[in-house]
Amino acid sequence: MSIFSFLFKGQNLPDEIQIMDREVYKEAISKGKVQLVDVRTKAEFMSGHIKGAKNIDFFQGPAFEAAFSTLKKDAPVYIYCQSGSRSQRAAKRLVDLGFTKVYDLRGGYRSWSY
Repeated sequence: MSIFSFLFKGQNLPDEIQIMDREVYKEAISKGKVQLVDVRTKAEFMSGHIKGAKNIDFFQGPAFEAAFSTLKKDAPVYIYCQSGSRSQRAAKRLVDLGFTKVYDLRGGYRSWSY
């Protein structure tokens, strides 16, 4: 195993998923109506979230998948969590559900600034 592959293990994401830095993410979601989803818990969401985000809690199992069934699978989905770990897991699940473009905020809500 090379040092590069060791440092970036777990970063093998499907082609449908792209992790975006805060500024690129902010620019992308500012361009009109987008599917913006906060996958944190309701309590986390209520303590602060990105304006316009819909809260779909990753930990709600079948309810998580049911909530995403109302979104367009062929339109980009922008997701985030608190730090970026949970949203990466959510992104992989979305690809499994048939979503074709999933954008994740690097560093999660923690990295967000208004």
